[in-house]
Amino acid sequence: MGGSLLQWLEDQDRVRRKRGLVRNTAVRTGDPRGNTPLAARFPQRDSRATESSRRPLLDLASNDYLGLSTDPRLKAAAARAIERYGTGARASRVVTGTLPVHEELEAELCRLTGQPSALAFSSGYAANLGLVTALGGPGTLLLSDEHCHASLIDAARLSRSPVEAFPHGDLAALQTRLAARTQPRAVVVVESIYSVLGDAADLPATARLCADHDALLVVDEAHGIGVAGGGRGAVHAAGLAGADHVVLTATLSKALGAQGGAVLGPPALREHLVNTARSFIFDTGLAPATAAAAAEACRIVGAAPELAGRVLANAAIIAGTCGVPQAAGAVQSVPVGDPELAAELAARLEDNGVLVGCFRPPSVPDGISRLRLTARADPAPED
Repeated sequence: MGGSLLQWLEDQDRVRRKRGLVRNTAVRTGDPRGNTPLAARFPQRDSRATESSRRPLLDLASNDYLGLSTDPRLKAAAARAIERYGTGARASRVVTGTLPVHEELEAELCRLTGQPSALAFSSGYAANLGLVTALGGPGTLLLSDEHCHASLIDAARLSRSPVEAFPHGDLAALQTRLAARTQPRAVVVVESIYSVLGDAADLPATARLCADHDALLVVDEAHGIGVAGGGRGAVHAAGLAGADHVVLTATLSKALGAQGGAVLGPPALREHLVNTARSFIFDTGLAPATAAAAAEACRIVGAAPELAGRVLANAAIIAGTCGVPQAAGAVQSVPVGDPELAAELAARLEDNGVLVGCFRPPSVPDGISRLRLTARADPAPED
């Protein structure tokens, strides 16, 4: 590596450390549901760990909202798929990579969400990237809520479209921009439940506004599926399932306990994506085991809406304990402001047996660092 580039990397590291923005990929050992001794999770801190701090962690950081990632039914479905199809799809889905298990997954996603068609991608990031870039171009105005996920921001940048971000949840600002547009097409991008603040979009009003201005509404349901609407998602709960001007994206790695992503909407859109979405065409198909696990999760969620109720009940306990208003979904957000203080608070919680998310720039704008506590269905209320 060139000396000047290496020096730049070292300078960047010093800046991150000075601002309290260093992240790590510490290995997680023990029970994947969160019952992990602190000393095993953070071996570099053994010298200061007390006996009480070595007790199992209560995991309030995971996105495994329904506890399905370790469910025996999902593991059995994955094992059957490996036995039948092997460990990988072996090719892009437009070559030889489409397997019966992919069609099974897409059908189960449609049944769960009430959408007419689905296309599975290798991740939620790839699904957002593929959808937005396939819809974009000079003739399409992209209007994105300023709190949308990084995958949607990156997709907008790659779309070759004129892009405008509107203030978070500000439908009046959105209406003004739609009314002033000169492009023949418009796409509005929101999240059903936002991943950091935990608040919900007003989907019925946003959908009406899009219909009035002949715009397509894209809803990222990453934090809605499995939690909102008895598990069927916020789009379904809003009565918008199957609406021809509403498209949703989803991840399979949160409430569904697996991996991958999907775009759901009109069949004409699916056909367009199969032929134009680069993150679909040029990517190897989703591994059979994860597709089968996600399909089984869809069946479980559809048959057990009480799982979503448990998430929201535990969310109420977390919000009440922390003294914050209960957010719409699993994520309960505690504002801190200063990134270094947020990191220190998260570390102190770990020392006391509670693992939480610590969100600092660039995950959030400057000045709104926060702790993110995620409710799940599987911990007992007394936990």
